[in-house]
Formats: sequence, C-alpha cells, structure tokens
Amino acid sequence: MSYFLDSSEITRKEVAPGVVLRTMWGDKVMMSLVEVAPAAIVPIHSHPNEQTGIMMQGEFEMTIGGETRVLKPGDAYVIPGGVEHGVVGSDGWSLALDIFSPPREDYKVTDQA
Repeated sequence: MSYFLDSSEITRKEVAPGVVLRTMWGDKVMMSLVEVAPAAIVPIHSHPNEQTGIMMQGEFEMTIGGETRVLKPGDAYVIPGGVEHGVVGSDGWSLALDIFSPPREDYKVTDQA
C-alpha cells in the first residue's frame, strides 16, 4: 500500500451536472478536489458530516445556512453537520478543496484508497 497519490490519476465522480470530484480518504477524514463548471449547480442539501473547504481557483456562489457569498481563491468555509448548503457556479470553471469528517461513504470511488 502506498501512502502517496497522484491526483491526476484519481477517478472522477460526477455528483451533479458539471460538478466533478476526485476524492482521497483515510479512516476519519476525506479530501475532495471539486471541479465546478460554469453555471453548474449543487442543490441545497445537508449531511451529517462536517465539511470545511477552501477556494483554489475561479469563483462560485455558496449558500450556507441561508447566508450567501461569492467565494474567490483563498476564501474558506466551515459547514457543521446538518446545516443546509449549496453552490452555483460562475461564468468560468472553479476548483475547491473540501474536507469531510467522517468520510462520506457516497463519495468513495471503489478503486481508490
């Protein structure tokens, strides 16, 4: 078992039209590179997992607990478990890094970790 991953070789999983993830995980934490296409939408939803993240490239509009902001590179967010949130893509592509604890079983791709 290797402790190193090449993120370009990780299988992508589409979770909403135009929203693609590349996930890596251990027993207690999951990291997800989130690619958001222009105008793509992650509908308002919630899950029991805590989620934190940081915008790496581009921008998108994020709503958390009824508060909406446009996030740009360097902006970060914290979403407690059970709090509703969603994303609307901007005019261009964007990339964010999400961290989940515990890992989301529905985001695991069987040929990873």
